Order: sequence, then C-alpha cells, then structure tokens
Amino acid sequence: MSEPKRVAVTGAAGQIGYSLLPRIAAGEIFGPETPVILQCLEIPPALGALKGVAMEMDDCAFPLLRGVVCTDDPKEAFKDADLALLVGSKPRGKGMERADLIRENGPIFVSQGQALQAVAKSDVRVVVVGNPCNTNCLIAMHNAPELPKRNFSAMTQLDHNRALAQLAGRAKVHSSHVRNPIIWGNHSNTQFPDWNFATIGGKPAQEVIGDVEWLRGDFISTVQERGKAIIEARGLSSAMSAANAALDHARCLFKGTPEGSWTSMAVCSDGSYGVPEGIMCSFPVTCRGDGSYEIVQDLKFDDFGKAKFEITVNELLGERETVADLLK
Repeated sequence: MSEPKRVAVTGAAGQIGYSLLPRIAAGEIFGPETPVILQCLEIPPALGALKGVAMEMDDCAFPLLRGVVCTDDPKEAFKDADLALLVGSKPRGKGMERADLIRENGPIFVSQGQALQAVAKSDVRVVVVGNPCNTNCLIAMHNAPELPKRNFSAMTQLDHNRALAQLAGRAKVHSSHVRNPIIWGNHSNTQFPDWNFATIGGKPAQEVIGDVEWLRGDFISTVQERGKAIIEARGLSSAMSAANAALDHARCLFKGTPEGSWTSMAVCSDGSYGVPEGIMCSFPVTCRGDGSYEIVQDLKFDDFGKAKFEITVNELLGERETVADLLK
C-alpha cells in the first residue's frame, strides 16, 4: 500500500461530517489501495461529540484507516494535510440576511486560510463545503497567499448532482444516462443550472425532454431551491447528499473526471466566459486526477443563459465587496 493521505475535515462532528468520515475511511476518495489519516477539527463545545464519532470510527475497523485526530486547533488539524474539506460554518439563523451570514463566517475562514498556509502541504487541495461556500473559499484563499490559487475550490457538485437527478427524472431514465449539465456561478438561488450542453442517452437533453418551458422554469428553480425544500420536508438540512457531493468533488480532483464528461466546480476565475478574474465562480471543469482541473472552454450562451449567468456573477462580485476587508 502507498503512504497514508492526510485528510482534514472541519465541522467533523456535524451531520455532514458524520456521513462523510466513514466513506473517506472506506477509500471513496483515493481508492482501495491508499490508507488515510483523518484529522478532525471542531469547536470546543463539540469536542465531546467528536470523540464519540472517533470511537465509532474505531469500531468500524476500517482496513484503510490509520488514525483519527480530534482537535479544536486548526494548525493541528491541517498539519501536513493532502486534502482539507472545510465543512464547518455557521448556519443561517432566522431573519439573517445572506450578507450577515457571509460576515459571520468570514473570520472562521480567515483563520483557517492562515493555518493552511502555515502547516499544510504546499500541494494541499482545499475544498470548501460550508456555506456560503464560494465566498468562504475566496476568504480562505486570500489568507493563504503562498498556496497556489488553483489549490482552492468550492463545492457546486451537489447542485450538479441535483441537476442530473432532475433531468433523469423528467426523462424517466437512470441518472447514469445523463451527462454534462453545468452549474454556473454561485452556490445560491441565483446559480444557473444549464441543460443546454447536457445529454441523455447520448442525445441532447432538450431534444429528449422536449419541454423548454419546464427547462427554463421548474428545472432551474427546483435545483436552485432544493436545499430549502429538503429542510421543509425533513426538518434538517441536506447532510447526506452534501457529504456525497463532497466525496464526488474530491474524487474528481484525485481520480479524474470520466472521459468525455465534465463536472461543475467553483474555482478562481481566470477571466473565462468574461467572469472578472479572482472571484470563485462555478464553471464546467475537467480533472486529470492529479489534483488539477481545467475550465471547459468555448461553450456558447443563448440570450436566456447569458442573462442568468450575469445575475449570479454580479452576486459574487457583491459578496466580494462585502468581505473586502478580509481579503489580503
């Protein structure tokens, strides 16, 4: 077997962490030949719960698990990390505006970015899951200026998976028959879930579904508002599907995207598609499996898509202004 990979997980005692940790330990990111060490970060009041999670991980007797670190110190959690999954963030409270949530979470990601730069491996890959993930990722990235910007990404894989499921359901096929939807922009209800380049059974999705009104209406709104709908139905947020998407995102980075397919990932804009450089915007990307990605180029928007994309990019620019003082 190869040397163990060190995976840092923040908010590790929470619902997403509880779904995420055993699947990492089972080899679902790096594969069945790569041992892992889990380095779990929590706030002090949750350390007792985290200890209980670690006890359960021991009781699972995972063949690949070489250790579990439980700590409230970011520098201990991120020490020599190959992958950091930044899951923990403050949830949106009743009556809280999105800008308030961004400001509440900002200092958390300032300190985590600083700790990552100080102690993580220079080629660490940082995946931000905790919301608002695009701007939390931007803050962490700016506070780790010695780490390459391409090491940072934020998760829109959950929205991508939701788009796959909605297209498959409408076409009455299994989701494995659907390829290449796109989530453009922000992980928020301004995101643009794009079906224009998706295929179902090898045919254009729009041709298979045959209902442009549904695609422009219910398809988009369902993907945008799916998290809210799950909270209303379940009484709790979508932890299981979020954990699954975090695994999918990390697996793409370290194992690659399938031939002929892309996924959606929020990455630091390089000016592609006219997006101002430096914001964390979701694009279609391909991954080679070495931790790197490439933004898919030369896709064309129609007027409808162009308008939707402009809305979500403008929101990201506004969020950057909101946290300007936290960006080094």
